Amino acid sequence: MTDLCAPAPARLPPTILCVDDEPNILSSLRRLFRTKGYLVKTADSGQQGLEILAQVPVDLVISDMRMPEMDGAKFLEYVRIRWPETVRLLLTGYADVASIIEAINRGEIYRYITKPWDDNDILLLVQHALERKALELEKNRLELLTQSQNDELKALNTSLEAKVEARTAELKTTFVTAIKVFSALIEMRGGALAGHSRRVADLARKIALAMALDAKLVQDVFVAGLVHEIGKVGFSDELLSTPLATMNPKQLDQYRKHPGLAEQLLMPLQELRGTTAMIAAQLERFDGTGHPHQWVGEAIPVGARILALASDYDNFQIGTFAQRSLSADDIKTLIRHGSGKRYDPQVVNAFLVVLEGAAADGSGKLAAGEIAVAAHDLVIGMVLSRDLIAPNGLLMLSAAHALDARLIQRLLDFERMGGTQLIVHIRKDLGNREKG
Repeated sequence: MTDLCAPAPARLPPTILCVDDEPNILSSLRRLFRTKGYLVKTADSGQQGLEILAQVPVDLVISDMRMPEMDGAKFLEYVRIRWPETVRLLLTGYADVASIIEAINRGEIYRYITKPWDDNDILLLVQHALERKALELEKNRLELLTQSQNDELKALNTSLEAKVEARTAELKTTFVTAIKVFSALIEMRGGALAGHSRRVADLARKIALAMALDAKLVQDVFVAGLVHEIGKVGFSDELLSTPLATMNPKQLDQYRKHPGLAEQLLMPLQELRGTTAMIAAQLERFDGTGHPHQWVGEAIPVGARILALASDYDNFQIGTFAQRSLSADDIKTLIRHGSGKRYDPQVVNAFLVVLEGAAADGSGKLAAGEIAVAAHDLVIGMVLSRDLIAPNGLLMLSAAHALDARLIQRLLDFERMGGTQLIVHIRKDLGNREKG
């Protein structure tokens, strides 16, 4: 970036051009200004003066008014047009007001000087004129410098904003991936739990979108689904494997405390404040008979109302609520009957819309912009369009992950050791690269 405090470039002594058809006048002016350190050029006609100006930079011109062929007014007019930054002074020996006015109008002169002149007066006049020009030049230089710096700062800000946005997106992806891995730790405790949090998170996000919630709230709902059972981290294996319907009072009491424990565990993470509130209220009921606060209706955070339904739907399917798993149709019937009691009617309606949309799309249909690729056909640089889930339901790689040679080899090794085939969903725009 340009240095704002950089000094102005060093300048040579000012150059003065004296134009007069009388040699003795030119000699006097040359001698006077040279003794004061000025560089002096002389011309005995306006035409010669223009030729000098075309060859060397001149700071100030002193021109006689009465000259043959080209008078001072005409000469100074040419100077104004071609070298507007050159200061122009008129030298006249006549009290000719009309000529002076003409020179002022045509040449836009700074001052006029009458013959004979006083040396001190003319020196002082020239000094003031050059000082004024120097100030104008410095002002212009600083304005250009300021504009240049503003342009540089604007470009830098644009670059920084782009970098910050990219870094923020990268951190968000990393954060969500870390949450997914974290949620998988609980699921590793039992086979029935594998993939439960991910499925709940996906369903909860779809319900939130169907309810037209804002993007931040949808993201909080999704993360809440991923970690909604983190409060079960201290449960014994026996309690984890006991269906809710068969729990004894002591076990049921311990089970109902898991949302509060999750709230305590997540409290230090300020980024998860909204998510934490949803998880803490996931056992509340819409009719006010839930736990732990018996909140009613919209007093329960909307994310918690969504989470309760999404979690119940998957728990009924995997058999953690009852001694046997229920079919999707049976679960829908239970949820409809629970509308206005356990569940928010608006959430129930959005849930049914999501299920109908999923049925219309088909379970194996590819989303727009993605392709399905077998592990042996993967190439370096491909980017996952969705999470890669192992056959046991655990997360292997998260969406938006770019594949390199090491990861591809690990997936092939997993296939070989597990005797299974992996299908990886890849972003179509990045899915046709040459093999590395």
